Amino acid sequence: MQAAQLLKYDRQFKLVVNDIPMPEPQCHEILVQVKAAAVNPLDRLIGTGSVRLIQDYKRPVTMGNELAGVVTAVGSAVTQFQAGDRVYTRLPLTKIGAFAEYVTIDQAAVALMPAHLDFAQAAAVPLTGLTAYQALHEELKAKAGESVLIPGGSGSFGQLAIPIAKQMGLTVLVSGNARGEANAKALGADQYFDYRKTNYWEQVQAVDNVIDTLGAAELPHELATLKAGGTVLSLKAGPNRQFAQDHQFSAWKRGLFSLVGRKLDRQAQQQNKHYRFMFVRSDGEQLRSVTDIVTGKQLVPAIEPTVFKLKDINAALDLVGSGHPKGKVIIRF
Repeated sequence: MQAAQLLKYDRQFKLVVNDIPMPEPQCHEILVQVKAAAVNPLDRLIGTGSVRLIQDYKRPVTMGNELAGVVTAVGSAVTQFQAGDRVYTRLPLTKIGAFAEYVTIDQAAVALMPAHLDFAQAAAVPLTGLTAYQALHEELKAKAGESVLIPGGSGSFGQLAIPIAKQMGLTVLVSGNARGEANAKALGADQYFDYRKTNYWEQVQAVDNVIDTLGAAELPHELATLKAGGTVLSLKAGPNRQFAQDHQFSAWKRGLFSLVGRKLDRQAQQQNKHYRFMFVRSDGEQLRSVTDIVTGKQLVPAIEPTVFKLKDINAALDLVGSGHPKGKVIIRF
């Protein structure tokens, strides 16, 4: 079978499509014929080696973090799935490989895909949906009646974060481009700030939580909107000591991440506020909860209209990195 593989970490990395052996499912795994795989900024971070301190891969490694496909075989201990099931997943970080014709996956990381979505649309859900779910439920432990601000929330993350937050009983404030306002409000956003017209940090005060999708440069503005004791949870700005402790990293990694995140922590601590960083993990049970929300609201993720095949993987990665896709970039098999 064919698979797009990373041979070495490099700032200008290119994936190579190789013929590799067909995998065989272990007792707790399913074999999935991949129909669609999403291309994410995370794939670029992995390729450049930017996340190797969090997860280092033995090369060559088949790349790709999320997919949708059809179960073709199951291991002897699999009880949740059978051949023919249409499934989707955010693959475990230690065993990625969505950019391949077939992949074996632990059944605990998989869920049946929403029935109203096609494979390309379904492949756009797991990583973003689980990120939003874990951010709100686990990292922020947000409670009904609280508020959450999502700067840059008009894109694919907001498509799932907004309805998940509203289901939890949160007040949701979003900033983004003019094009995203109608969709964000339709999903339930209580306030929307067009960044070309309004500086959200001049209008918002004393929110309980902020989810950062923009990076370290935006942190001062985000902190300005938070109440004392509130938390900025970043998906992009970088790890800190708390992140290393939460993941039980070694002492030297805790020291390194403390150093790397010191400036971010200091900015928050000076205002009696908190900074956290997260890295999404696979979880089939949580993905089923995301599925219920996607199905209940009949959500359909935006998909980049350009059609990419596996042979086009590097062009797809370039579009994610330096272009302006109109939705999730998808590899179709």
